[in-house]
Amino acid sequence: MNQPTPAIVAQSAVRRLPRAALLLFCAAYVLPGFIGREPWKNADITAFGYMYELATGHASWLAPTLLGQPPEFDALLPYWLGAWAMRLAPGWIAPDLAARVPFVALLAVTLVSMWYAVYNLARSPAAQPVPFAFGGEARPKDYARAMADGGVLALIACLGLAQLSHETTPALAQLGFSTLAFYGLAALPFRTVLPVLALLVGLPGLALSGAPSTAVLLAAGGAVLSVLDHPLDGHNRNGKWLWAVTLVALGAAVAALASGLGLWRWRLDAVWQREWRDTGKLLLWFAWPAGPLALWTVWRWRRQLGSRHVALPLWFAVVAVASTLLTPSSDRSLLLGLPALATLAVFSLPTLRRGVSAVIDWFTLLFFTGCAVVIWVVWISLQIGIPRQPAANVARLAPGYEPSFSLLAFGLALAGTVAWAWLVKWRVGRNQSALWKSLVLPAGGAALCWLLLMTLWLPVLDYARSYSPVVRGVAQAITSPGCVEVVGLNRGQVAAMRFHGQLELRTAGPVASCPWLVVTSEFQQVAAMALNMKQWELVATVRRPTDAKDNLLLYRRRRGG
Repeated sequence: MNQPTPAIVAQSAVRRLPRAALLLFCAAYVLPGFIGREPWKNADITAFGYMYELATGHASWLAPTLLGQPPEFDALLPYWLGAWAMRLAPGWIAPDLAARVPFVALLAVTLVSMWYAVYNLARSPAAQPVPFAFGGEARPKDYARAMADGGVLALIACLGLAQLSHETTPALAQLGFSTLAFYGLAALPFRTVLPVLALLVGLPGLALSGAPSTAVLLAAGGAVLSVLDHPLDGHNRNGKWLWAVTLVALGAAVAALASGLGLWRWRLDAVWQREWRDTGKLLLWFAWPAGPLALWTVWRWRRQLGSRHVALPLWFAVVAVASTLLTPSSDRSLLLGLPALATLAVFSLPTLRRGVSAVIDWFTLLFFTGCAVVIWVVWISLQIGIPRQPAANVARLAPGYEPSFSLLAFGLALAGTVAWAWLVKWRVGRNQSALWKSLVLPAGGAALCWLLLMTLWLPVLDYARSYSPVVRGVAQAITSPGCVEVVGLNRGQVAAMRFHGQLELRTAGPVASCPWLVVTSEFQQVAAMALNMKQWELVATVRRPTDAKDNLLLYRRRRGG
């Protein structure tokens, strides 16, 4: 017996976001961070390094390596996508920009899949609002569209999405493919072809991106949900068993594929060795504001926990949170749970009281407006020196940085700020009845601050987070061509030396085989014990202004050494 729904929604509350505004808003969030910057340390440049090695033919497609080192996390498809993009791109496009193109598409797929997943879940009979005695309740399709708009806003509003979703790493590929699978499972009761295609692409893609166990668990959960779910009116009740068997078979095929390619690895941490306070802080801020709203949804819809619109995102969220608690890459594991948490969050909207909505609005308004003011003040200080303290702080943290002015970046930042001011005016003024109104300011504020960071602060962030200055310093100090031996360089530094410096690298051995040697400052003593340093002479120390741990020592082989 179905329990009464807690959602009370009038038809006047389910107005749609204008499609042009929604698309423009998504574009303003997706594109900044992919265009105009260099690869950043550590995961971004490291993943790009494996793609670059594949594209240039220096690594095997089935076993990518970087100076003989395999990737930290087992994955293939993300590196293939970046390498294929570099090979297919015309020569006037920089390799790092070309490698980001498929990842732009993956983030776009994430947002599109999110919209359609929430749309189909909101069409479920158990998700419908309470019918009014004299009519006037929200019509099912209009209600589903409004909820889908809110789902996209809830996902963009998540603070943890911004940086990780704009890096060319397996984490973004996992996010894209898992959200595609989420849509497939959400839409199965209503359609067949597109959901099946989404599952056939999403689950294997998730496994090939380094998360085969997650793919199998999601398929198993979908199979159980298909058995327990009540079929829609007019649908064959035996169909749910067919979908369950299909999902089990697909999960088994994914497991076999991952095992055959050597991608199945257990990377579990001992739970008792984790710092629970840090984990709690991560869960709170990373998923803000979707996390607290998702908890409210679970409570308010507790009588419908077995219904598809609650059970499916709850299962995806549980798998992601469990991976966060049990695996080393906690933030990147939690990234996969953000679409599910955002879906749960949007189902809290029909149950929120006006006072709670007002608290969310005021907190969001103060927080993101304050962040935007700080970003603008620091930028103005760098440009004209007033006020003096912010520029002095930047000079201390990034010594040697020379400010620059970009009219395009300034124009985009100014347009985003004006749009934020208009959005605030719109929210406090009319359209108070829109169902998704409580998520407009969180999503808009997150998008605004990300846009300002990727325009006004991009030059200083590039200077601070890119390896290119120190690598180019090494390349300029090498006066004669030849291979370079290295000691102590991490994967990111190796990738930067290969891409920015175009250097042929080799692992250093007891007997010198190259005319040059590069050692990190932290491994100087290790090199002294492992190598015969009498055959080398120090010619340069190239300092990384923002991190002394990344200083590089350049040696030249002595004549006769």
